[in-house]
Amino acid sequence: MSAPHPDEALLRRFEPVLRCTKGDRFFPMDVDPYVRACSLWVQRPGGEPVRVVPGGELTLETLPQQPLDGSGAVHFLKFTDPRDLPAGSSLAALRERAARGLRETREAFRAGRGRLARVGYLSRFVDALYSITLLARGRVPGEAAGAAAMTYRRVMEEREGYSYHGRVARQEGWTVLQYWLFYPFNDWRSGFFGANDHEADWEKVHVYLAETEGGELRPEWVAYASHNYAGDNLRRRWDDPEVEKVGDHPVVYVAAGSHASYYAPGEYLTELNLPLPRPLARVVRGARGFWRERLGQYVGGGNESGGYFHVPFVDYARGDGLVIGEGGDRAWDPPRVISEPAPPWVTGYRGLWGLYARDPFEGEDAPAGPIYNRDKTVARVWYDPVGWAGLDKVPTPAEAVTAALERRDELETRREELRAEIEKKARRLRKLGAEAAAVRGRSHLDGRGRETRRRIAELSREVDGLRARLAADEAVSGSLEEYAGRIEVGERDPVRGHITRAHRPASETELRFSRVAEAWAAVSVSLMLVIFVAIAIFQQEHLISMLVVSIAFFAFAEAGFRGRLANLVGSANIGLAAVASLILLYEFFWQLVVAAVLVVSLYVLWDNLRELRR
Repeated sequence: MSAPHPDEALLRRFEPVLRCTKGDRFFPMDVDPYVRACSLWVQRPGGEPVRVVPGGELTLETLPQQPLDGSGAVHFLKFTDPRDLPAGSSLAALRERAARGLRETREAFRAGRGRLARVGYLSRFVDALYSITLLARGRVPGEAAGAAAMTYRRVMEEREGYSYHGRVARQEGWTVLQYWLFYPFNDWRSGFFGANDHEADWEKVHVYLAETEGGELRPEWVAYASHNYAGDNLRRRWDDPEVEKVGDHPVVYVAAGSHASYYAPGEYLTELNLPLPRPLARVVRGARGFWRERLGQYVGGGNESGGYFHVPFVDYARGDGLVIGEGGDRAWDPPRVISEPAPPWVTGYRGLWGLYARDPFEGEDAPAGPIYNRDKTVARVWYDPVGWAGLDKVPTPAEAVTAALERRDELETRREELRAEIEKKARRLRKLGAEAAAVRGRSHLDGRGRETRRRIAELSREVDGLRARLAADEAVSGSLEEYAGRIEVGERDPVRGHITRAHRPASETELRFSRVAEAWAAVSVSLMLVIFVAIAIFQQEHLISMLVVSIAFFAFAEAGFRGRLANLVGSANIGLAAVASLILLYEFFWQLVVAAVLVVSLYVLWDNLRELRR
């Protein structure tokens, strides 16, 4: 038996506790039995997929060989290959068992209310279009989830195990414990009403350790991979109350099907944002800004990047299912440690770890491995795990005081340079002022005087800018010194000061949609389209008025169900007032111009007469 890897003890000390959701059928496993159950395929440009290694013949040692490689080729694994069905099995029987497995999942899992009721009409319409595109674009076959569950069950019957792949990276003073969690299948769409299905799923949990003055490694941060979050918003400080722990083991709430990781149990609304074209986005941003800031009116969904169309999905991370890890239902197996240099199955295989569905949105395509993106470039999470979580700008606690004081010293050096430059340019400015005074009133030097005054204006602006920089640097230097003093006495930054958009599960209020509201959300888009078509066919002579009435009806119905009727009424009043003002301006334009001129002339006359009486 081989000796444990030197990093294994450190990884096991902080290994996460996974709290899964009831109904989930796939859990983290070692890649070796998965690869042995897979076949290897290659897709070349313009050709059909070719199986290069049959199922049962592939190993981690042979995986990096990638037969028939070439420009534009995509290698991928197949965990569920109809050619590798067990003896005596048929595709029809497979589909029947897959359907039975899906029914069992749905019986164990109950979707929460309010997915469509939490977003507006546009998002529901885009959601319908997104679902329709599944019929045309590449996707994982319907029976794939059931077949994957059967294969996974067979693997677990041979040897039940729950494993992660651990890597210890050391970067910029941080010791990063990377826990790579490999799931054989993502059944978010078919099992839990999510966005996609795909074979294989690599998820990750990071723990960031820093060395104390005594040389001990102490956890400072954790970061969980999840949908729609990046950088600073991924991570939480170790002492953040949101980070639940069992001893030194951070607790991860795993979303059903998608396997995204969250800090707290609940239902998370995840949105696929579809941005507007840039010119249109600028116009919409300006209009929304005027409506919100100038008129003080309510503004609904949308964000500053112009993503006003959203496809809503829900991540169910309830934590009511299997618990893996310290104190849980199942214990972790010894991890597969990814040492440095990384083994060939990590570095040498650049293909996808499951079916290549050729989905243009890539949502149904399997992911690449820990090192690579789908396009075979090296992923940032591998080569820069510190920057991946936004920690590249954060010094370790041991370096924080030194970093602050060194930056203060840099600013002091720059301030000396600024003072010298200011003195030099200020002296030059005074000389030019003397020259301007000397040529003033000399007609033969008018041209020179104008040029001197122009140079004075330019130089004065430069000196003013330099003095502003000097004043700012002096203020920052003082703040840095004060900050270093606070750190030395043990003060820390606000625990959540770095977060701009936090993971937030749906509140009880948001989940408390009535059955009527849920039914309305389900039928509203279809009903609206049917009514619009009916108006276009049967009410052409009253088309505009009927469309306005219909839109008003749907707007008020939606606002009532979403609890925003007061906002809508207020906004409608402001909007109608603005429209009425424009109509009056159009109808009585010249009368208003004459009235404005008369008012201005009377004011000027009154002001002048008042001055005469003084």
